[in-house]
Amino acid sequence: QVQLVESGGGSVQPGGSLRLSCVASGFTFNNVWMYWVRQAPGRGIEWVSSIRTGNGMTVYADAVKGRFTISRDNARKTIYLQMNGLRPEDTALYYCARDARGTTRGQGTQVTVSA
Repeated sequence: QVQLVESGGGSVQPGGSLRLSCVASGFTFNNVWMYWVRQAPGRGIEWVSSIRTGNGMTVYADAVKGRFTISRDNARKTIYLQMNGLRPEDTALYYCARDARGTTRGQGTQVTVSA
């Protein structure tokens, strides 16, 4: 079955950086879209970024463009989210997902940005 396991979350001050990882298994990882989505307290799922594992094409939400970078390692069936310039509004549970709505997602990793 599909498994997505995220790691790398934590607590940082505004302006700090974190790198999230997601290891995928249970499906063909080659040439598919993979997603990072997030959910802040009391809010719905928000799409953050996407990557095509085949050609590396990337897409970003306006809220994170220029600060976050999505990447992948096909040999390790892993995607990453490098987050720089973190802001308090980035505080959320971050999920790796197989679709932009986060219908199929992992257990999540918490990111907290506060002074």
